[in-house]
Amino acid sequence: MKQELHIIGGGMAGSEAAWQAANMGLNVVIHEMRPKVGTFAHKTGHLAEMVCSNSFRSDDDENNAVGLLHWEMRAAGGLIMEMADAHALPAGGALAVDRDAFAEAVTARIMAHPNIRVDYGEISELPQDGTWIIATGPLTSGALAGSIREATGQTALAFFDAIAPIIYHDSIDMSKAWMQSRYDKGETLEDQTAYLNCPMDKATYEAFIDALLAAEKTEFHEGETAGYFDGCLPIEVMAERGRETLRFGPMKPVGLTNPHQPDVKAHAIVQLRRDNALGTLYNIVGFQTKMKYGAQKDVLRSIPGLENAEFARLGGIHRNTFINSPTLLDEQMRLKSRPNLRFAGQITGVEGYVESAAMGLLAGRLAAAEILGLPACAPPAETAMGALVTHITGGADAKTFQPMNVNFGLFPPIDAKGGRRGRKLRYKAYTDRAKAAWQAWLDK
Repeated sequence: MKQELHIIGGGMAGSEAAWQAANMGLNVVIHEMRPKVGTFAHKTGHLAEMVCSNSFRSDDDENNAVGLLHWEMRAAGGLIMEMADAHALPAGGALAVDRDAFAEAVTARIMAHPNIRVDYGEISELPQDGTWIIATGPLTSGALAGSIREATGQTALAFFDAIAPIIYHDSIDMSKAWMQSRYDKGETLEDQTAYLNCPMDKATYEAFIDALLAAEKTEFHEGETAGYFDGCLPIEVMAERGRETLRFGPMKPVGLTNPHQPDVKAHAIVQLRRDNALGTLYNIVGFQTKMKYGAQKDVLRSIPGLENAEFARLGGIHRNTFINSPTLLDEQMRLKSRPNLRFAGQITGVEGYVESAAMGLLAGRLAAAEILGLPACAPPAETAMGALVTHITGGADAKTFQPMNVNFGLFPPIDAKGGRRGRKLRYKAYTDRAKAAWQAWLDK
């Protein structure tokens, strides 16, 4: 009889962990509380449902750390990347997906795997026996989060994350907006029209900032303090840091030309990215928000081209929970006090769909190797996956630990000089070194 691995959570990390372990010959049970127990952010019972953005970010595997992580996951036969590629949308140099088709496809592949079973229902306490991966993500249920706190003897860390609104394309005024990727990135015309742009002159931008700052916001419960992840700041928080912050962030007006007024340079530009294959839905790039629903509609409809916008989903804010991994986990992502339990995904303190799925891939492989009596070691720190797991399991300062995206700053240094050109050469050296090390680790 095949040995069994249990996984709590059927998101990006849990699905990928199950896929990897099952392909190594284990029987795997995914315990997923949805749809029996819902969350405010999830809308379906599908596995690997995307709730924030539909982007996997840059797909450049030579000059970008997250693109390198894509490459490593593909090389390892990752299900999440395979399905992302199968349901990709035009997005210039980024990898964006049709979120509904993607989740449906991941679910179908998991359900069809002979070694995987999905058990729907909430696990409210950390199990005592067996081998488990905890991949419950940022919306871990209150009961299980309490059990984790009890087992670790520490208060779980938390920060607040925000969701961007999604707009119906046919409600956008295309006499004011236009389609263009920044700097016309992309190989095809479809790539170059993956983004929709809404321009603002200076007066409109200033009025927008005033309305944003004055809008009614979601209030936190008594005793809660908001520590936001810098890569996913609400637009109101960015605006509070300075009136020009948004104009140098998600609303930067560079690399775009308004065909309606080609001789007029916009003061700021709001970009929307295609959210589904049909092109009927667009999400507002970088516009995570904690504004209340009524205020959101009023403020966002002040953007030129969005005066009559209809919303498929309004933005929102939710509490994300993650553990202090540098203190609690060993180099193989096992809970030091209870090594039959591994943690994976965003609950470990990585940030982003790709990073979460990557930690699931790694946890699934390590757990399977351990159960099967095979050699098990974390990948080299020179790889993207190794750099990330090294950071969360001891490379980061436990006292100041915060969620982290993969980046070249996590990699062992490599020497290359020459200013801007040198930086590009250095990134290429990082990726060349990482690919060789990753392939060698897979071949062990």
